[in-house]
Amino acid sequence: MADSGPRFHNSKVVDRVGNFITAVFHNLMLFVISVATVWSALGEFGHIFMGEAAPTLKDILLLFIYLEVLAMVGIYFRTHRLPVRFLVYIAITALTRVLVVDLKTMTMQEILVYSGSILILTAAVLALKFGSSRYPSNPPTE
Repeated sequence: MADSGPRFHNSKVVDRVGNFITAVFHNLMLFVISVATVWSALGEFGHIFMGEAAPTLKDILLLFIYLEVLAMVGIYFRTHRLPVRFLVYIAITALTRVLVVDLKTMTMQEILVYSGSILILTAAVLALKFGSSRYPSNPPTE
């Protein structure tokens, strides 16, 4: 009988090592994302406080995006689940920021596209909220 390649007789060990490496990489990347977000937020605070003008709505909405990213990472570390709704919140805030900042230079069609996108994302949040309350997922087993 021909050998079809190496076989691992102790697949549980391989699974554990693979899960450990994945978890370490995942946590490392979340830590890097957190540090980069805090760094960017501090830079924005520096820009706001060192500037001569008062902070604009553009600055405040950008800080909300940073806050939502940090909240999403924090929730993941507490629950070990990625809150997809926060990604949608970030997208809504980003689109709102673009709409508010560039409103004067946009065509009516662009305004409608951005507004429609925000409406669709809002409906997605409602669908996610309804789905998670109506069909709760089981906690992860380890």
